Order: sequence, then C-alpha cells, then structure tokens
Amino acid sequence: MKHWIKAARLRTLPLSLSGIIAGSFLAASKGSFDIKICLLALLTTIGFQIVSNFANDYGDGVKGTDNNNRIGPERAIQSGQITPEQMLQAIKITSFITIIVALLLIYFSFGKDHFLYSVVFFILGIASIVAAIKYTVGKKAYGYNGLGDVFVFLFFGLLSVCGTYFLYTKKLELAVFLPAISIGLFSVAVLNLNNMRDQKSDALSNKKTLVVKLGATFAKQYHYAILLLGMLSSVWYVVLHYKSAYQLIVFLSFIPFIKHIWVVSKNKDFKLLDAELKKVALSTFLFAFLFGIGQIL
Repeated sequence: MKHWIKAARLRTLPLSLSGIIAGSFLAASKGSFDIKICLLALLTTIGFQIVSNFANDYGDGVKGTDNNNRIGPERAIQSGQITPEQMLQAIKITSFITIIVALLLIYFSFGKDHFLYSVVFFILGIASIVAAIKYTVGKKAYGYNGLGDVFVFLFFGLLSVCGTYFLYTKKLELAVFLPAISIGLFSVAVLNLNNMRDQKSDALSNKKTLVVKLGATFAKQYHYAILLLGMLSSVWYVVLHYKSAYQLIVFLSFIPFIKHIWVVSKNKDFKLLDAELKKVALSTFLFAFLFGIGQIL
C-alpha cells in the first residue's frame, strides 16, 4: 500500500485543488454554494490528479524517461516496486471510480432540469481523463511535444475555476476568467519548474518539453513571465471588483512567489530547484484560499 500511496503523489493534490477552492469561493460570494457540490468536485479533482500521476509514472516508466539520470524522486515503475501491468490496471480502476464520482457531481449540480449542461460536463470529464493519460502515454503523448503547458493551463486553470463556478451558479461571467488565468499560470509555473529540473534527462530521452525547446535562459524568462502575469491577473480582478479592504489579503500570497523568482534568478543549477516545486504548489493553494476569503468577507 505504501508504494501505491507514493505513486499517487499526494503532495501534488493542493495544486490540483486550488482551482476548485477559488471557484467555490467565487460562487459563495455570489450567494451560490452547496456543500455536496463542493465535496464531490474536490473528490473528482483528486481522482483526476491521481489518474494523471499514475499515467505519468506509467508513460515515463515504459518509455525509459524515468531513469538514473533523472533528478526528482524515484518513480514506482522505475524502482520496480510496481509493474507496468499493475499500474495500467490501477489507471483503469481509478478512472472508472472518478467517472462515477463525476457523474454524481453532475447529477447534484444539474439534476434533471439541465440535460444539456450535464452532457457538456460529462464530455469535459471524459476529456479530463483522456488528457491526464495522454500527457505521457502513447506514441503521440503531448507532454513529449512541448504541449504540457497548454493543457495544464486549460485544465488546472480555466476549466477548474470556471467549471466549478458554473456548477454552482449555472452561469459564467467573464470576470471569473481572471482568477482562473492566475491559477492556470501558477500551475504552469510548477510544470515549468519540474521541466527545468529534468531538462538534461528529458533531452536525452527525447522528451521535448518547452524547456528543452527553449533552452535554459529562455525557460527562466518564461518562468518569471507566467508568475508575474498570474499575479497581475488577480490584481486586475481586485481592481475591477473592489468591495472592501479584505480583498487585499490576496497580496500576501505574492510574497512567496516573489521570493521564489529571486531564488530561481540566482540559481545556475536546475538540479537544486527540486525543493522549489512544493513551495510554488503550496503558494498557489495559499493564493486560492486567500483570494477566496477576500471575496466573501
């Protein structure tokens, strides 16, 4: 069991839950909140994330990308603790359970009165499963062609925040896209940091991440840009929808981001950036929470 818990990479969950938290707080600020929808949305997202982590372990494991040249934590298939066949079975079981939970979420959100919405969100759920798996699995895995950043932005940012907001309110406002963009870009920063750390081993394994394509110098500049744009997007939301000084509390979450930018700018060895991964993920979670609190106070 401890090998499966390790393979599930529970430390990645705060990042994946950030969008659900922000979307739920935004809905609550509009007077629309349902604890059943909140819990089911959180469980569904946890399911998607675990499927993604299992699939990532499987895809990189069978391709040989996870090898001794890799800097990060040793993966389950790489270490031999779990076989590829076992991991593939786990992906199928976890996907099935997640789809069941997603169906419950759709039912409690839309019931029988919004059939079209139910169909759309069911398709989005299936797309989320496919995207989680196809990141590293298969001959045309998009994570091996520099498209991981795009998918992370779409699913961790736009779909997570805006989709959650829609589940509660049954409507979508353009302003919601601003915090969604923030969380999407912060999530991309986590992926970019991961890819900077693994740049050399990814290049040797023909995994053409955006970092491999851009090179070290441009990867750093790209990293600064997405973090700064993420912060500016939330500032724009606060300016446009200012109600009270409580909303300014979100600016506290910028402190660890700014400190992180300073650490990256002074770091010449990407191998030493592994410790920053958890910090940026937790900073994103802190941002979602403080942003949300500021909206309802």
